[in-house]
Amino acid sequence: MEIIHYYKEKGTGFPFILLHGNGEDCSYFARQMDPFSEHFHVIALDTRGHGRTPRGEAPFTIRQFADDLLTFMDQHHIEKAHILGFSDGGNIAMVFALAHPERVEKLILNGANLDASGVKRKIQIPIEIGYRIAKLFAKKSPKARKNAEMLGLMVNDPNVKPEELSRIQNQTLVIAGDNDMIKDKHTRLIANIIPHAELCIIHGDHFIANKNPVAFNEAVIHFLE
Repeated sequence: MEIIHYYKEKGTGFPFILLHGNGEDCSYFARQMDPFSEHFHVIALDTRGHGRTPRGEAPFTIRQFADDLLTFMDQHHIEKAHILGFSDGGNIAMVFALAHPERVEKLILNGANLDASGVKRKIQIPIEIGYRIAKLFAKKSPKARKNAEMLGLMVNDPNVKPEELSRIQNQTLVIAGDNDMIKDKHTRLIANIIPHAELCIIHGDHFIANKNPVAFNEAVIHFLE
């Protein structure tokens, strides 16, 4: 059964879809909506089981979220869009572009990773411990089950092989903070393998769109125009 996504939209023109990160919702892009809507029809949506979008019964995986995005675009008659994904949203965007390249105009991957090895160990180890604990209690506690699903996305997904990225022919911007939780060499690997990718490193941590919006928005708009 298809879910109905909650989303916010602003502006007119070519569609520009924004995908938030793990455990967040579309409000993460509060500092992007106005600047981007001066140029595009901006659509920020809540992923399955995040924000105001229901969890539904389907698997809770990055690939399912990519399938959900296709459904959303079909429901709203969006043939093609620029797609910007942050963190897990970047992983969704990456998987979506591999599966449906004809539906993507330009692709922006912000703080994306191919698998758990791309995350700095000091960040990843507590996530993995939390995931194991949550899994132990998942059958008895709905809250633990939800935690296990959320943390599981960062432990088990997206598992994209580096060589797969060479299939992405869309113009791509790979953007990250200079103190990102994604390893710098991992971000550069992604940018190096995607044939038409540009790399942009700006000052800040993983949350540059929120914490350094002027530099982030400028880089994104420059790339898209």
